[in-house]
Amino acid sequence: MRLRKGKIVRVAGPVVVAKGMGGTKMYDVVKVGEDKLIGEIISLMGDKAVIQVYEDTTGLRPGEEVESTGMPLTVELGPGLLKQIYDGIQRPLEVLREKSGNFVARGVTAPSLDRKKEWEFEAVVKKGDKVQAGDVIGKVTEGSTEHRVLVPPNVKGKIEEINSGNFRVDEVVATVVDGKKVELTLMQRWPVRKARPYRQKLELSVPLITGQRVIDTFFPVAKGGTAAIPGPFGSGKTITQQQLAKWSDADIIVYIGCGERGNEMTEVLVEFPELEDPKTGKKLIERTVLIANTSNMPVAAREASIYTGITIAEYYRDQGYDVALMADSTSRWAEAMREISGRLEEIPGEEGYPAYLATRLAEFYERAGRVICLGKDERIGSVTITGAVSPPGGDFSEPVTQNTLRIVKVFWALDARLADRRHFPAINWLMSYSLYLNEIARWYKENVDKEWHELRDKAMALLQKEAELQEIVQLVGPDALPEKERLVLEVARMIKEDFLQQNAFHEVDTYCSIKKQVKMLRAILTFYEHAIEALSEGARITDIVKAKVREEIARMKYVSEDKFDRKYKEIIKQIEKEFKEMVMRG
Repeated sequence: MRLRKGKIVRVAGPVVVAKGMGGTKMYDVVKVGEDKLIGEIISLMGDKAVIQVYEDTTGLRPGEEVESTGMPLTVELGPGLLKQIYDGIQRPLEVLREKSGNFVARGVTAPSLDRKKEWEFEAVVKKGDKVQAGDVIGKVTEGSTEHRVLVPPNVKGKIEEINSGNFRVDEVVATVVDGKKVELTLMQRWPVRKARPYRQKLELSVPLITGQRVIDTFFPVAKGGTAAIPGPFGSGKTITQQQLAKWSDADIIVYIGCGERGNEMTEVLVEFPELEDPKTGKKLIERTVLIANTSNMPVAAREASIYTGITIAEYYRDQGYDVALMADSTSRWAEAMREISGRLEEIPGEEGYPAYLATRLAEFYERAGRVICLGKDERIGSVTITGAVSPPGGDFSEPVTQNTLRIVKVFWALDARLADRRHFPAINWLMSYSLYLNEIARWYKENVDKEWHELRDKAMALLQKEAELQEIVQLVGPDALPEKERLVLEVARMIKEDFLQQNAFHEVDTYCSIKKQVKMLRAILTFYEHAIEALSEGARITDIVKAKVREEIARMKYVSEDKFDRKYKEIIKQIEKEFKEMVMRG
């Protein structure tokens, strides 16, 4: 294939215009200038191409050569992805550091997958077998994960040759014939802007269990669903994302640091190799892919990092795994789009963002889903997307937040006032919502507790009632309220402090199983029911507030899972005993 070469005529930050590029295609990858900087064609006008460059363009000048590769931006998919730390265009940062030191030099490249390492490949099909797109032809053990080697989506035919043994990712492991011969390696390449195909999309009826009480019990997300975490600076977006990455019951984690500060990404890089994975007992990093595209890296690469991450997630989904993707934060990606759009002198939309902002966000979130994968053997995989949004000053009316909310089905609204009171996760229970509640209610009923939905609704009703009463309290004080309403204030405080508040740094409280969550909530509501009954039988609100069992309820979040059942039964008995004594005293 003859590669097109042109000349730079204009440089405006990360945007470069080159002429003599006739015959190239939209989104072709090009090598720009003497240093062969990586860029992507984003607009074509006759023989002129507008290119967004994914590296620092300082020193580029008109007249330098631009060479098209004739290929779109693609990622390499195969064994060796897990435990890796990539930049936005899937260059392994560890290898780049060896080549250029602590700062990535311009024009430095390296293969995304290690070409020297050999993997032990075990074939699961034999010579003469007919295969189709998505079929598993063999397995490779990658850390604690079984990496399934798949027939690429555009290939089918009869296996002419296949061998088990040790192979590098670019060595041929099988040959398929269907009119023409196709050689299969352990590695595939896939264009990042094109969603990987599947057989059928399924309804979202299974929750992604995160171990975070405010999420799992009040605002759950389904496997294959979409969620947004908007919030101002310091409200806990990153720590919430990291908690989801650490504890959610996904098989594979893809964590994208999109334009975030270097220290926040460093925290992930330091913690994940040390954390023990509750699923496997090994280190969490062994089933994690990290894409580090920090705020001091070139702006244009933020867009590539989002697409690179979702393509890697889809590849593991196609193997039949549940994948959780965290994008932190999509606002930085939107800001990059705004800058590129400004350099292109496009007509701006609201607050200077491009008019196609909503379309780009929708294209990204729509790649989530729970699907039946391609292939003869039925595999079900999912990609769940959680995107952090960083609205300036916590203003949820700004364009990125509003356009995201039109797309996603779960909204975890982080509240600066809760964060200031050291209430974490600072998810506001009155502003947040989940549209998956009805879809996953059956799963909770069958696998957790028949009364889950009822308990959740009762607790939410108490929190809403408390919010209404707070307006009166600010005017006349709590003592002027009737006793039943003072009780509502006290029980709502118990729900907030003893249930919704969770310590991410406490060895027990950092993760709470769904069954423990239901029992904790039932204990608080049992206290409320007995208190209402006691009030009607002559007990005083002052005695109810001072009940000793309240301390036990407050401490139950720190009781380990193996001891919790016994503790729960003790608390229920203590509630019954104390209220009986209260009524007798009158």
